[in-house]
Amino acid sequence: MSSRQAIRTPRAPAAIGPYSQAIRAGNTLYLSGQIPLDPDTMELVTGGIEAQAIRVFENLKAVAEAAGSSLGDAVKLNLSLTDLADFGLVNEVMQRYFEEPWPARACVQVAALPRGAAIEVEAILSL
Repeated sequence: MSSRQAIRTPRAPAAIGPYSQAIRAGNTLYLSGQIPLDPDTMELVTGGIEAQAIRVFENLKAVAEAAGSSLGDAVKLNLSLTDLADFGLVNEVMQRYFEEPWPARACVQVAALPRGAAIEVEAILSL
């Protein structure tokens, strides 16, 4: 019998493909990558990388909360940016959502992201 449980919330964008917003497996929560879609309109937010990063972390926060957790339980983040010149500003936004001890993290520059987003972030939380 599988211990996997799908997590869904209307406070984050609906999946735009064959995946779940998150999967709980035992004491671990795997949050799918979030791009800066407004969950109400399913449109990309405007206002540059800061607005996009805020929306991404708000989306991740909503999914974590739907599972009864919080971003404070994050142990690993994977960030994808279309321009590493945005790295510093994204770090500033990230500090609004996390505190020490910081989660482990990887950050890479990619050629493109879905819907023309400038950022995508996925997370793993320990419950």
